[in-house]
This record gives sequence, C-alpha cells and structure tokens, in this order.
Amino acid sequence: MSETHYPWNDRLRCPMAGFIAGLTLCFMLMPAFAATDASFVVRDMRVEGLQRISEGTVFNYLPINIGDNVDRVRIQEAIKSLYDQGLFDDIEMRRDGDTLVIAVRERPSIESFEIEGNKDIKTEDLMESLRGVGLAKGRTFDRSVLDNVEMFLREQYYDRGKYGVGIKTEVVDRPNNTVRIKIDVKEGDRAKIRQVNIVGNKSFSEKEIRADFKLDTANWLSWIRQDDRYAKESLEGDLETLRSFYMNRGYADFRVESTQVAISPNKKDMFVTIAIEEGDQYTVTDVKLVGEMVVPEAYLRGLIVARPGSIFNQALLTQSSDYMSMRLGEEGYANAEVEPVWELDKEAKTAEVTFFVNPKNRVYVRRINFHGLSQVEDEVLRREIRQMEGAYLSNLLIDRSKVLLQRLPYVEKVEVANAPVSGSPDLVDVNFDLEYRMPGQFSGGIGYSESQKLLLNGSIVHTNFLGTGNRVALELNSGKYSKLYSLSHTDPYRTIDGVRRTISLNFRDITQFTSASSDFSTTTMGASLDYGYPITEYQSISWGLAYQHAELLSSTSSTQQAQDWVRNNGNPFLQNLGNGIVFFGTEFDTFELLAGWSYDSRNRALFATRGMRQQVFLGLSVPGGDVEYYTARYNFTKYLPITNKWVVRFNAEAGIGEALGETTALPPYKQYFGGGPQSVRGYRESYLGPRDSFGNPYGGNVLVAGQVELILPLPAKWASQARATLFYDVGNVFNTGEVKFTDKLGGPLEYKPAFNELRTSVGIGVEWLAPLGLFRFSYAFPLNAYDGNDVYYGDELERFQFSIGQAF
Repeated sequence: MSETHYPWNDRLRCPMAGFIAGLTLCFMLMPAFAATDASFVVRDMRVEGLQRISEGTVFNYLPINIGDNVDRVRIQEAIKSLYDQGLFDDIEMRRDGDTLVIAVRERPSIESFEIEGNKDIKTEDLMESLRGVGLAKGRTFDRSVLDNVEMFLREQYYDRGKYGVGIKTEVVDRPNNTVRIKIDVKEGDRAKIRQVNIVGNKSFSEKEIRADFKLDTANWLSWIRQDDRYAKESLEGDLETLRSFYMNRGYADFRVESTQVAISPNKKDMFVTIAIEEGDQYTVTDVKLVGEMVVPEAYLRGLIVARPGSIFNQALLTQSSDYMSMRLGEEGYANAEVEPVWELDKEAKTAEVTFFVNPKNRVYVRRINFHGLSQVEDEVLRREIRQMEGAYLSNLLIDRSKVLLQRLPYVEKVEVANAPVSGSPDLVDVNFDLEYRMPGQFSGGIGYSESQKLLLNGSIVHTNFLGTGNRVALELNSGKYSKLYSLSHTDPYRTIDGVRRTISLNFRDITQFTSASSDFSTTTMGASLDYGYPITEYQSISWGLAYQHAELLSSTSSTQQAQDWVRNNGNPFLQNLGNGIVFFGTEFDTFELLAGWSYDSRNRALFATRGMRQQVFLGLSVPGGDVEYYTARYNFTKYLPITNKWVVRFNAEAGIGEALGETTALPPYKQYFGGGPQSVRGYRESYLGPRDSFGNPYGGNVLVAGQVELILPLPAKWASQARATLFYDVGNVFNTGEVKFTDKLGGPLEYKPAFNELRTSVGIGVEWLAPLGLFRFSYAFPLNAYDGNDVYYGDELERFQFSIGQAF
C-alpha cells in the first residue's frame, strides 16, 4: 500500500532545539492546516527510528490508542506528551493509510562522565549533586542541562571565593548514539580579603568587634588558619557574630544597615564594608513567664539566668530558654517551645522580657531502632538504653543512652534522631545511627636473639566477641628464658542487673639467672575472679578473689635486695650446685581479696572530651598466708572544656602498699614503678625512684604521679582516632623503709617521700588508635632531672618515647 500524505500531517513535527521552538513551529503550522479537517481512526501504530528505547515506552507515554479518532489537535497533544519525557531530539507524526507513524530521533545517552581539576570540592560530592539534575553515566543527554551544570559549578566556586574559576565542557560523540562528557575545572586561587571596614561603630573599636570573625585580612598566621580567604558562608557567619556581639552587650535594637562586597578587576582581592546602626544599650526591668506550666513555675524560674536590673543579653535569654526546654523534655515534652520576647522602651532604655512556654503534647516512644551495627547483637545495644519503649520521651534519658553507647569500645560514633510516627502526633521512633569501630587489637611476631634464641609472641584483645559485647584477651610470649601466657574473659552484663564478671588466668616464667645478664628468676601462676555491680548510673563497686603461686630465685650474684627478700619471706630454700654456685629461693601461695569503687561520667571511654572518672582499688592478702600485704591505688581523671574546641585534662595517680605480719616488704612484682610514656614522660621508663645495688630500678611501695594536658583541636575526621596534647607531668616513686638501699659506694640510702623529689617535665604527645593497639608518641623536656655523681645515681632521660598499649 502506498503511503498517503494529508495536509495536517505532511510535516507536523517538533524539532527539539528547544521546547518553546518546537511548540512555536507546531502552532505556526496550524493555520495552514485549518482549512482541512482531516481526521481518521487509528487502526495501527508504528514507531520508526528507535535504537535504545523500546516501543512500549513510546506507547506508554503516547495519549493515543488504537481505535481513537485523531485530528491535528490530538497530534499536537501527542507530540507535546512525548517531548515532555526528554527522550527525543526530533518527533514527526504522519499517516500511512489507517496507520499512525511516529518517527523519532533519540537523544544520545551518556557513555561516560568525568570531572577533572576540582580540588576544593570532592568529586563524589559533585557527582552526587550533578546526578540530581540528570547528568550521570547512562542517563539521556540534554545539552540544555549541560549549560545549567556549568552555571551550577560556577556558583559553587563563587560561594567559596574562587571568582577566577574556569570551567570547560567537552562533548564527544561516540558510537551507538552515545556521548562522552568531560568537564575540566581550573579552580584558580581563592580571593583574599584585602580590607574589612565596619562603618557606624561608636561604642567599640573595630578590633574588638572583629576579634571573633572568621574572615580577616592577611596576617602571619593566615597561611595556617586561611582566614584571609573569602567565602560567602564565612561572611554570613561573621554577620551573625557581629549581631551577637552587640545583642549580648545590651544593644537590643542593633541592626546591620548594609553589606557591600567588592572584587578587584583581577578577581583576586575582596573588599568588605559593613554598615551598622548600634542603637542604645538597654537594661532588663522585668522577666515574665507565661503559658502552660506543666512543670512548676518556681522550678522554671530557677532556670532563668537573666535577672531584672542586668544589662540586656540575648545569649543569656537563649541559654535560659534552652534550660527550660531541656527540663520540659525530661518530662516527655520533647517538642516544647520556650520563646523569649522582649519589649523595648526606647525613652527609658529598658527592656521587659517575657518567656512564652508552650509544652505542646507529651510525646511517647513507640520503637527504638539501631542502624549501622550488624556486627553486634541487638540485646547488647539495648541493655545500654535508658529510654524505654512505651514510656514518654525523656531527652535526659536519650542523652544518657547516647553517652553509654559512645563508651562501648566497638562504637566509633553515635547519632540519634526522633522520627514522628505518621498519623500519631504524640508518638515517635527513636533512631540511633551507629558507626562500627574495630573491636580490638591483634598482633603477632617471630624473632631470634642470642640470649633468648627463638622468640614467639602474639596477642589478641576483642571487646565484642562473637557479637556478644564480651571482652576476651589472650597474650602469648615465649622464649628460651622468658614465657608469659595470660587469658581473660569479661562479661559486662552477667545478670540483668548489670553485674560484671571477669575471669583471668596467667602464667609467667622469667629464668633470668641462666642468661648472660641475669640475677633473678620469677615464676608465678595465678587465677582471679572479679565481679562488679552498678550502685548508681555513674558509680559501681567491685569485689573478687585472686590466687597466685610464686617461686622466686636469686643467687650470690643477684642484688642484695633480691637476696634479702627471698631469704626472709615465704618458704625459703637453698640450692648448692657446687663450684661456689648457690641459689637462694622462696616459694609461696597467696589469696588476695580484691575490692574497688568507680565513678565514671565521661562521654566516651576513648578520647573523651568531658566528664570525670575516679577509681579506688584495694587488695589484701588473706591473713595467715605465706606472704601478707595490702595495696591501695587511686586514679583520677577530669576533662574540663575551656572553649568549644579546647579541653584541659587533669590526671592524678597515687598508690601505696605495705607488708603485714612477718613479711618484710612487698613482693618484688607488687612494687610500683615510675617514668615513661604513661607516667612522667621524658624520663626512662621505670627508672624513677629506688635503685638496687646494681643501679637497676627496683620499684617502690609509694607512687605519686600527675599530668595536666591541653588537648589540641583536631579535624573531626581524626578526633575519634587520634589525639595531640601539650603536657606537664610530675611524679616519682618512693620507699617508706621496707627495703634497704645503698648508694654507689655501699652507703645506706633512703627514698622516703619528699615534695622536692618530685620530677617534672613538659612536652608534646600524640596518641593514635591503630589495629595493633594504641600508639603513644611523646617528646619531653625534663625540668628538674638529677644528674647524679660518683656517689648517687642520676636520672636517666629519654626525651622521645614510644609505646604500644591496649586501648580497651
């Protein structure tokens, strides 16, 4: 059958140079077709020109079906409907007998899409934004969208102060009706601020006003702080800082008249001028509280920190509003609004403040959800939650739950949000978004030394064993003259009441007397059982029992202190091997009663930024045993935020132990040691305090140490993995007279506690959490080290120190 052409459809088409142009052409053709009212009933439809798009897609968007009677109006509507889908560059419709022919030319698809040269904005962020406007691999290509993308990118860089940015787009045709798109960005330099002028200030100098501005002119620290680089967001933040500066000093009618930003012709220099009207300083004459008082008014009034007679201060009003909102939130009014409104008397220069309290509906929790931690059993997370499902929502309990989750060693980050339940204005779901952290440390090694021969070592600490939240630690070290094996298991929730249980086993065999530098041998094996019970939300007590069997050996070549202890304690014995070789030894068993108390309000267990921890540990050997003694230790840590970014940490540690009954002194392995990365930095590890007759550290029965650290702010992405500090350390180890010591010449020497014997140092420290453990680096300057002389031992120094320890 030959194809028949009709006046209305001979060339009724819409070339897609643009939607408006296409419609214009269609409507221009209408007068030419008006004289003929040609219509027909569609018996069949055929699509021509398709490559990637299926016929079904065309028919789905085509508002014409077989059996419809079509005319020029229906055809125009059909073309518009197809074009609106953005799939075609050209559409033509014609009649072939009773068949409607739709001829199309598809738009090309994007084969690949690349962005190069961008540094200030991450490629991932750009790709995500551009994907939202239809520019992504596999999408249909629209040249008008590409023009919009170029404008979008320029605006992004203009907001960052890069007005000299150059953006070049390239479209390369590829086979199969595809294109390759490449965007080349030349960011250029960010425009620098050459001048900032504030016009209209009378009560304060420009230096005072701009002290907290983020934007500044070039100074000697600008290469670090980059505060001389212009950005629109920074300017908006500085304008808000400017308003707060005046509003917090009584100028309640302060306003910014205008802001002018000028750029130099080379687009490298910015000039900012801010015109202000200071207004007058106002005094608060009255503070009112109105609204629905679901919490006693007297209680809410106690939370208002702005008082009559004081200078108007917007920050205090906001703070008061926040305090009252938090208090209402504790009672389930999570959406409560407390709005401070002030009325100014411009003649008397006074302000009346009214707090409008609107508690709204009490909110209840329908469900608590956890996201992001598939490696942890649901029960393990829920036992840390203080907010109950079905109860009213308490912001206080939600915040406490967040802190407890953050303190779990396998949780990196916690975010919490309340999601309203659709159709129920008084119900919310509480969603905790958690980020998983490596739950432990793993290490292992093999080595060889002339004295120890083959050395094998390995350790594992896992704080989320099999997803149960239990802690398992295993350590193995083996050499010819040194062996150490230990295993411990901690169940933090042995009972539903939160009772913690720890079981540990250990074996240690150090046969130093057979090596070239040996003089003492220690063999101990033991086991302990320890329980902890929470008595409040922040406090807990612990108790337990530890058993230890020990065998200590010394010889005539050992230090005098070692010989004295093994000859006079436990069950001494003598071994004469002939040829003048005599060993002095002792063997004993001890049962030690353990008790402790702990207070912990830190916001996280590792790299905390606020809160306090106090710990007391007591140990007492069961009276009547082979060796009798007691030990006591106190630890204190306090984090004190001094600004939003700067935190000071105070740490103190004190320990004492003494022999009881017929025991002459604490066992050597119970002595305290000082100096090193976790004590007084800058002094050689364990070398502070008493020295034995060979000049080696023996330890003491009294420990005093303290640190003051200024925690330096780090970028958010590093803050949970690392910490840098400036520190001041002080401390030493002493002996109250239980052990007799001598100087280099053999004369008696005492190490009794004395304030002037405390050693001090200052320096910088870095901690980094890695898979192998917590790495500690420090460089210190000892302040009062003793050099020593021909009679007395001097302090041994190590300015740079490095250690790897357990973080959990």
